Amino acid sequence: MPARPPVRKKREGGIDVGYVTVTYRSVFMAIFAVLFLAGAIAYFAFPKQTTDLANALSNRIGAWYDKAMANQPEGKGKKPAGQQKATFTMLEGTVKVKKKDSNTWATASYDLQLEKGDVVQTSSEGMAKIVFADLTNYTVKPDSLIVVEDNSTTADDKTNVAVQVTTGTVDLSTGTFSQGSKSQVIIAGTTAEFGAEAQAKVVSDPRGGNNEILVTKGTGEINQGGQIVKLGSYEKVSFDPAKGKLAKSKEVAPPVLIDPANMLPVFANGEKTNVKFSWTPVDASRGYHVRIARNPYFTQMLKDIKVATTDLTVPDISEGAYYWSVQSLDTNGRESLESERNRFTVIRRSTGSEVPLTLDDFIQHGRVIEVRGKTDPSARVMVNGGEVPALGPDGTFRYYTPQLPNGENLITVTAQTPRGGVNTLTKKVVIQ
Repeated sequence: MPARPPVRKKREGGIDVGYVTVTYRSVFMAIFAVLFLAGAIAYFAFPKQTTDLANALSNRIGAWYDKAMANQPEGKGKKPAGQQKATFTMLEGTVKVKKKDSNTWATASYDLQLEKGDVVQTSSEGMAKIVFADLTNYTVKPDSLIVVEDNSTTADDKTNVAVQVTTGTVDLSTGTFSQGSKSQVIIAGTTAEFGAEAQAKVVSDPRGGNNEILVTKGTGEINQGGQIVKLGSYEKVSFDPAKGKLAKSKEVAPPVLIDPANMLPVFANGEKTNVKFSWTPVDASRGYHVRIARNPYFTQMLKDIKVATTDLTVPDISEGAYYWSVQSLDTNGRESLESERNRFTVIRRSTGSEVPLTLDDFIQHGRVIEVRGKTDPSARVMVNGGEVPALGPDGTFRYYTPQLPNGENLITVTAQTPRGGVNTLTKKVVIQ
């Protein structure tokens, strides 16, 4: 069998790897030529017998293939058509769920799946993130109540997701669903349908009648009794159902947060550390409103300040999780929309022994990455700032990231023990 000379290639870390590349092409071509020649001779010598044999082989192969596909293990093919389950990927504070067939409220948990007709309610200091069949993420803000109206998949792999926002605020980010799929939000009798890879903020105020639908990325179409308004990035519709009119307006884009990067740790050599914040400039802005809080709903403020520059250093920030956002100020002092609320965690470096931490190969599910690994069973594990809900008795863990954008993404896994030991591993993944 022909073979090429051995080749040596240097891998990362300076390790030399030797391998031999074997060429099978000539062997396969020779076998194919012999079989073709034998078949041609047999056909001219015995045409009927050769045709019958070929048909028999074709039927046998087809039957074998059909049987193999019928016995395919569950979960390897498409999702079955019908209603699907939605899952919580983040829970903070008090979040309650009322199942469609129950009259009582239960505390939300990561293993509690949501179905059509289920109701989710957050307290004044509660938040929840939910992922649906089309990989749309819904972040339910404090003092909100939503109803799952639809979460289904059709036989031709189309998805239909609909959520009614009864009261409160919901931020959503749609997935890369196929053409013909639908992702809708219903608010006060008005339906908003969003395109793939769109982001929006929905506010329902049934008492005051101040309802808003804001698209921050992609497109949306608002339908109120046949009155249709199309929205692009940073366009908003406001309406009061009693007045029956949709008012469209253009909003000013907020700055883009740069550092600390979202979901990444900030290491401190002592109990406290200085943290530098930076963001992109906004044209025609005279300043910026920076807010830093200890919780995602910004009720425990650490810093609330207006600055003229695009960076700010805050001294003596202690260990723990923090959230921050920035708004720009125009020449009249009017504030823009709020930027994303980035999260970072200040972690104290340990002078003791390093925490054991290993990662398995990442598994990609569309835009979601499944992270598996093993560490000290007593450790707290964070993946891009999101905490792993539970570890196995032997320290094994599993975590599903939120949807990641196209291109290169950084996955940072940090394990920290109660004794102060810290270990961090980082890997890059590419979403195409």
